[in-house]
Amino acid sequence: ARRVPSTPIMTIYLDEEHKREREKAAEVARRIVYTKLGDLASDTYIDPQTGGIVMKLDPNLMKDKGVTLELLKERIVVPDCSVRFVEDSIIFEPKKEVNLKRLLDKILSLYIKGVPGIKRVRVTEEEGEWIIRTEGSNLSEVLKVKGIDPTRTTTNNVHEIAGTLGIEAARNALIKEAMGVLEDQGLDVDIRHVMLVADIMTATGIVRQIGRHGISGEKSSILAKAAFEITIPNIVEAAVRGGRDPLKGVTENVIVGQAIPIGTGLVDIYMSASQLIRGKDGERGDSAGGKPR
Repeated sequence: ARRVPSTPIMTIYLDEEHKREREKAAEVARRIVYTKLGDLASDTYIDPQTGGIVMKLDPNLMKDKGVTLELLKERIVVPDCSVRFVEDSIIFEPKKEVNLKRLLDKILSLYIKGVPGIKRVRVTEEEGEWIIRTEGSNLSEVLKVKGIDPTRTTTNNVHEIAGTLGIEAARNALIKEAMGVLEDQGLDVDIRHVMLVADIMTATGIVRQIGRHGISGEKSSILAKAAFEITIPNIVEAAVRGGRDPLKGVTENVIVGQAIPIGTGLVDIYMSASQLIRGKDGERGDSAGGKPR
């Protein structure tokens, strides 16, 4: 489980009031998507006469993202810089000498509304209700947004689930994600195998990966670690420090070709040589004319 997924995605379900109508679902989506001041501008330039920065606002973008002038006046605060609203433009005039390029970058990245980390949202209808799918993830903050159903909203970031809802919720998310991938590929795998993997990944109370930086790397067996990844470096390191392998696990015993210490392989059978010889002598005596049975 990667700390940050390459494509973080959230599936946001809505409450009874918002899930039946697209417009109400879109209203919730506008509250969720992260909006910077630069997302509302149609043009931004530096005025050479005044030495200030002029930003022209796009009314359509403001309407689409649910942003008003009152909200902008509340949110826009730039230290050592005066801010004036003139019709559909905002004029920033520094009160002292500053790097205008750096100031412009700061202005464009000013937070206006939404949940940090949610780059885009898409409202879709599934099974008779409207839901929101996002690009980006921030489960703890999204759960605070009015209009969502916190009991069904989820993310593919397992670490966020563990941090927000606990390790049991993360375990269930691992099972669901893994089974979903397998079913999409047409593979029929018993869920108990996936449950076992999820149990191992979450047994310590935190989500650990399977790879050499996680569960496999923590094995004490030299051969077991070498069998998973980076074979030669593991063997060389063990040889340099004079490591020993007790051959107590499955993998290492398969490698060396001996019985695995589980099931019938866990039982040792001992034979008494003296009893065996005595038994053979008795059989010879009977065959040489002993008493009939």
